[in-house]
Order: sequence, then structure tokens, then C-alpha cells
Amino acid sequence: MTKYVVKRILYMIPVLLGVAFLVFTILSLTPGDPGSIILGITAKPEDIAALNAEFGYDQPFFVRFFQYIGDILFHFDLGTSYSTRQPVIDTILARFPNTLVLALLSMCVSSLIGISLGIFSAVRQYSVMDHVCVVVALVFASMPGFWLGLMLLILFSLKLGWLPSFGASSLRHFILPTLTVSLTSAAGLLRLTRSAMLETIRQEYIRTAKAKGASNKRVIWKHALRNALLPVVTTLGGGFGASLGGAIIAETVFAMPGMGTLMTTAIRQKDIPTVMGATLFLAVLFSFVILFVDILYAFIDPRIKAKYQNGGKKRE
Repeated sequence: MTKYVVKRILYMIPVLLGVAFLVFTILSLTPGDPGSIILGITAKPEDIAALNAEFGYDQPFFVRFFQYIGDILFHFDLGTSYSTRQPVIDTILARFPNTLVLALLSMCVSSLIGISLGIFSAVRQYSVMDHVCVVVALVFASMPGFWLGLMLLILFSLKLGWLPSFGASSLRHFILPTLTVSLTSAAGLLRLTRSAMLETIRQEYIRTAKAKGASNKRVIWKHALRNALLPVVTTLGGGFGASLGGAIIAETVFAMPGMGTLMTTAIRQKDIPTVMGATLFLAVLFSFVILFVDILYAFIDPRIKAKYQNGGKKRE
């Protein structure tokens, strides 16, 4: 298992370099330059040129890229923001807790709703409640996130006045963004859990357990659910990693100071160090989340754990 973890961590290095090169290339190909965006189109050309030279933007592409990568590798420095003149890492650490809280809350709510209703729907297949769950899941899965967020904002903030419409200073500010992100995610989890459970409970070992006199409750929770959870865990891990990307729609609709709004603002201002630093920070976190999901497989499926312990060696 240790060998596997070390190998996966080493694989992250070329992945992160590829992400860094791709994002840096896209930002460099976009029209405009930081000096013009910061000073405005009415600024003098010499002032714009001086500011670009201060940022090092007048250097060739590969010189700027390898200098940026060198600062990260040898000095662990993500650079300084063009717009705020503050270290990028400080800005990220100030915004990331809000995004992390939103991602955790969304994952908990979506998994609670999606997995529980998915199990219930599979166990009572073709019942009235099964049809209701499937229809509701289809509705929320096809509903645009920004539209759902706006409707929740209009209803609970504007009309009823129960919840705040912007900010992230208290737990109440996270309720509407969490619902916006989790309801659409729960719909996908419900459908996936239902399909996985239906496929699992039709297996031969489930019929054998029932034939031996095991109760329906024990068959569902002890035998079927554990095997059906594998694709669900994959989806949860990927969804959580995507939520760490900022849940941009929810953060934009509810004006939350998180990673999503940080990156969108930095892209509009062509603040290359901030975009690069935030992207690499989230890429590292996403890689570790996927690694954690792979390790979690070993605790869910004993066959995978045995494979890790044997080092993946083939039997002779």
C-alpha cells in the first residue's frame, strides 16, 4: 500500500506540470496585457509598458513559464498578484476556507439525500415512491445550477427574508449555496445509487444470502450496499474535488468570497500569478482527493485490499 501511495504521488508531478503549462499557455494567448487592464485604455503607452516590464510580462513566453516553475520548485513561491500586489498564497489561504466549508456541506447534504433515497428507491422498485424519486431526480439533474440558485435567492432571501443573499460570515450564509450545489449533485447520486443497488441485489450471492435465511435488512446493509458503494464513492470523490474548484456558479450567484470568485475575477483582470497559483493549489488537492478515494476502495472491497498487499504481483 505504501509503495502504491508513493507511486501515485510521484505521478502527480508530470500531471501538475502539464496543468501549469496548459493554463499558462491559455492565459498568454488571450488578448490584452496586465498593464492595459490595470491602468485602463486611457493610460499612456509608456506607463503600460513600464508596468508590464515590472511584472516581467515583456519577457518571452518560455522564459516567463520556466521562471515561474523555478520559483515554485526552489522557493515554494506562487508569485505576487498583479492587481493587489499581495502574495498569491496569502490570498488563496484567505479564500479557501469558505470554499472548503461549502464543498464539505454540499457533499454531506448531497450524499445524505442521494444515497438514502437511492437505496430506498431500489429496494421498493416500481413503487409509487420509486417513481416519485426518479422523476424528482430527473428534474433536479436537468435544472441549471445558476437558475436554481437564483430561484432560491428570490424565494428565501427576497420574498421571505429568512436567509442572507450574499457573504460568508456565518453558517446561515452557506445554506442557500449549499442547497444550490447539493440538490443537483444529489439527483445524480440518487440515480447512480439506485442503478448500482438494483444491479447488486440481482447477484447470485444475494440470492444465496436470502436462501440461507438472512433478513432483508441484513442483506441490504451488510451485503448489497457495500458492493454497490464503489461507483458511488468514485462519484462522491470526483464531486468533492470539483466542489473544491470553487463551485463557481454558487459563489458567483451568492457573492461568496471563495476560490471560484477569486479565479473568475483574476481571469478577467489577467492576473496570471493568481490564476496559476489557484489552479495549481486546487489541482494538488484534487489529486489527493482522488488518491484518498482509491485508498478508500481497499476498505470497501477486500479484493482490492488483497491486491495492494500482494503488490499487484501475478500468481505463478
